[in-house]
Amino acid sequence: MTFRFIHASDLHIGRKFANIPQAPDGNIRGRLMEARHGAIAKLAQAARGHGAAHVLLAGDTFDTATPSASVLRQALTAMGEAAEVTWWLLPGNHDNLRDAEPLWEVIARDAPPNLRALTENAPVEMAEGVSLLPCPVAFRAGASDPSAPLDRMHSPEGHMRIGLAHGGVTDFTDSEEAIAPDRDQRARLDYLALGDWHGRMAVSDRVHYCGTPEQDRFKHGRRGVCLAVEIAGPGARPKVEEAETGSFLWSEAEVTLHPRQDVAAALQALLPETGRRDHLLRVKAGGWASLPDRAALAQAAQACAPDFAHFELLTDGLGTQYEAADLDEIDRGGALRMAAETLVNEAQSETLPPSDRDVAADALARLHAYVQGART
Repeated sequence: MTFRFIHASDLHIGRKFANIPQAPDGNIRGRLMEARHGAIAKLAQAARGHGAAHVLLAGDTFDTATPSASVLRQALTAMGEAAEVTWWLLPGNHDNLRDAEPLWEVIARDAPPNLRALTENAPVEMAEGVSLLPCPVAFRAGASDPSAPLDRMHSPEGHMRIGLAHGGVTDFTDSEEAIAPDRDQRARLDYLALGDWHGRMAVSDRVHYCGTPEQDRFKHGRRGVCLAVEIAGPGARPKVEEAETGSFLWSEAEVTLHPRQDVAAALQALLPETGRRDHLLRVKAGGWASLPDRAALAQAAQACAPDFAHFELLTDGLGTQYEAADLDEIDRGGALRMAAETLVNEAQSETLPPSDRDVAADALARLHAYVQGART
């Protein structure tokens, strides 16, 4: 018997993206929120395309324990509209059982017939010959391996055993709450579907993180995916295939500058040719630049930013090379020249903390750009 399903996680439906600045003439937060809801349809499409009748959501389907009534109702409706798919929802740390108890009560009451809420550590027969072993998260912060109950869950002889859990395989806090990377062997699992990490990672042949279907951070540099899993029978090695689901690309790029370089051309060279409207890009500038170069770089970034869903230029790693001619462009004497020289001294001071030196350097660059702009 061959069994196929979609493994997804961390939809975080209802996330508000308050960390992304809202452009005066744009609505990027609204677009990102809508994309998270739209991931439901993308997952249903992936299921149809891979001949799967089940979608496993390994936690954090909702971003908070108290999503608005419209966010919750519209998500349930969207899942219900994909009537050929059965949705299996596991509570994660964001929508855990304790904090989100009213949420799961509403889901139990209003869920469409093709949705199953997995609120107990108890095996469920997904299909003939297939047992699903869920580990719902009871508390936002636990003190033990959330997948540990899998070792104690029994299934009928000859059944495939598919585990579903939410948490990290690396313990960053020494709290002993990391998932054992060999949990599949301890619990005799054919597959362990994990959630919590937003990036795609294969822990082993049978243990996988799918990542979020719609990315929400710059570190991964790729669109979100889900996993199409196929198991030929009990004990068979799973066949795992990625299916792209993300609408938005989040990525970072680096540009290293040197003084008197054509900084606008250097920035333009690393920008993508297509797909900018659905691309959130963070550019990290490093190396050295003169005051005019910094002004030109800021102007070039401002010119290209409207092409993108979101654009950031980070100059924390960019050193400034100060030249007398650049200070003369601010003023050859008087209060402005005195202010400029004071900022240079502070930016180059060995006694001030780095944060203060950065503030002085940024203020000097802004002063130079302001004066030059006022003269043109």
